[in-house]
Amino acid sequence: MFHYIWPIVLVILSNVMYQICARKMQNSIDPFAALTITYLVGACASLILYFLLSDSGNIIEEFRQVNWVPFIFGLVIVGIEVGWIYVYKAGWQISTAPIVQSAIVAIILIIIGFLLFKESMTWNKILGIAVCILGLFFINLKP
Repeated sequence: MFHYIWPIVLVILSNVMYQICARKMQNSIDPFAALTITYLVGACASLILYFLLSDSGNIIEEFRQVNWVPFIFGLVIVGIEVGWIYVYKAGWQISTAPIVQSAIVAIILIIIGFLLFKESMTWNKILGIAVCILGLFFINLKP
């Protein structure tokens, strides 16, 4: 059970800290300069964790197996990170922006899962899409 729970706990805690860091990024620094530091720290942490936790310990051999995915993934991560910094600079609230983003991404991924990965489209998923849309309406409703 632990092997099932710890990864989602890590994702949840990391996402909470991620949103706090993106929200607290000072306006005086260029987001790309800040992300350069972020990625240097991340690269160092990844390298250290690779050598601490990897069974093979041969990073060159690992690099030989790389396809196009990590390169596109790197570009996507930059888009996500700088996007969040600009979302908060634009004035979005930390209490609503992640919910709006997550609901829209969930809807898109349900559709992509059905169309590209042949995942089933159940009534529960259709109802979930409707609930997401209704939630977006209520979240963005001005008092």
